[in-house]
Amino acid sequence: MRVFNEIRFNNLKGDLFGGVTAAVIALPMALAFGVASGAGAEAGLYGAILIGLFTALFGGTPTLISEPTGPMTVVFTAVIASLIAANPEQGMAMAFTVVMLTGVFQMAFGAMKLGRYVTMMPYTVISGFMTGIGIILIILQLPGLLGHATPAGGVIGTLQGLPDLVAAIEPLELILGGVTLAILLFMPARVKRYLPPQLIVLVLGTVAMMYWLGSEQVRVIGPIDMGLPTLRLPVFTADQWLIIVVDALVLALLGSVDALLSSVIASSMTRKSSSSDKELVGQGMGNLASGLCGGLPGAGATMGTVVNIQAGGRSALSGIVRALILVMVVIWAAELTANIPLAVLAAIAVKVGLDIIDWRFLRRAHRVSPKGALILYGVIAMTVFVDLITAVAIGLFVANVMTIRRLADVQAESVCILPPRRPGDDDTNGHCADLSPEERALLAQGKGRLKILHLSGPLVFGAAEAITRQEPKLDGAGVLVVDLGRVPHLGVTTAVALEAAIRGAVDDDVQVIMTGVQDQPRARLAQLGLDALLGPDAWIPDRHQALAQGAQRLMPPLQGQ
Repeated sequence: MRVFNEIRFNNLKGDLFGGVTAAVIALPMALAFGVASGAGAEAGLYGAILIGLFTALFGGTPTLISEPTGPMTVVFTAVIASLIAANPEQGMAMAFTVVMLTGVFQMAFGAMKLGRYVTMMPYTVISGFMTGIGIILIILQLPGLLGHATPAGGVIGTLQGLPDLVAAIEPLELILGGVTLAILLFMPARVKRYLPPQLIVLVLGTVAMMYWLGSEQVRVIGPIDMGLPTLRLPVFTADQWLIIVVDALVLALLGSVDALLSSVIASSMTRKSSSSDKELVGQGMGNLASGLCGGLPGAGATMGTVVNIQAGGRSALSGIVRALILVMVVIWAAELTANIPLAVLAAIAVKVGLDIIDWRFLRRAHRVSPKGALILYGVIAMTVFVDLITAVAIGLFVANVMTIRRLADVQAESVCILPPRRPGDDDTNGHCADLSPEERALLAQGKGRLKILHLSGPLVFGAAEAITRQEPKLDGAGVLVVDLGRVPHLGVTTAVALEAAIRGAVDDDVQVIMTGVQDQPRARLAQLGLDALLGPDAWIPDRHQALAQGAQRLMPPLQGQ
């Protein structure tokens, strides 16, 4: 595996233009997320530079643009609030330690080749979680639009304080934020193709503040400690280390999902494959570097990635160009950045929150699956009003339980006994095994004492209950043919249930013949001791031959009747 990402110079014009365009998009977003998180505008810029640079150099998707994103900012905002509340002096330093540890976890995910599994989450949970994050981001920015700082207490504290904030509205900031949001929402698509709306509102808002409003009437970012960042070493206390680890793990998982989903979009647009494991390593290096320099955590950003590709970016060179442009902004444009109104940044963040909400699926969820819709709405409610970790954990648990139940029902249809004890006992059983006319004749010759236990498909634990339910149908059997010809894989739980059924039949003096058993099921059943129990003569490859032998074993008692 190559160390560096794909950096080419045969598309120099496209990569340069893609990097410049992505930087233009990144600047207002980084400032808005830095202010929204509470870590400061410079933290957003440092995060945008370092995460973007390291993922461009060491990631696995050449055209992916990585930077602080809405979901990561919302989670990190909660991390900062909780750590500062627990330790006012060291809380912010511990928050950046969380970012460093986030990077370490992501690199570990990549080293363990977990990239293909990170995005294996039910869509209802992902949609609910992302929608909840979008709602949180909007709620937390409402005070900024009204001209006030966000109250303590997160979402609940903000909602409780809204009546007082509305009663003390700052009219100029409300107008400025409202106009900004209107431009972002209603700018014509043909204009957006040439000028990013976020940059337009940033420039217009800053010009309005500098020449007409003044910092005494409108709140602004204020002086920013620009220049090269200072190195921040990890800080944690013995009683806070568990919180730091859990917060870092949540950010690592969220950032990995966010980055890999954006990577899929980039790959589909460029029709080039990417390495998910290598991408996780690059994301981890970026977040580790960002935390060491006091930057926000980040992930692959869909909007920046799409803009980069549409502008002509085709290799990691565009991401490097984007990072270098932002470095120049940090070094030489600090005075201009200090004059950006906070109401403009709040409006930009609100627009990001609106974009994060999964409006398309919300409109259709109840039609697609009522149960899935309940999971979706439950995850949204818990994300907004309870806790992000709890929301994902409970959502995953409920969704997986429902999936397991459905899987068990599907696998139950692959397990049957022929013939039924009474005609019409189970109408579906006559169709679960595709028997030839000769095989049906042999089965009929047994007059109900020759039975087939037929199983098909890869069988995991969902089929165990179905096997157990079939055991009463063996009453009166003299020979049981266990047909595993269509079972390529036998899970442990299902194998144990099958073994119990076979041992129960043997204890009832039923002769058992195994037929069509493939390599993996044969090895698993041998490990459970069925070779010794049944003997070598009980394993017959061909089902027709197994039925013929079963009918022959029953012939002497049938002749004596």
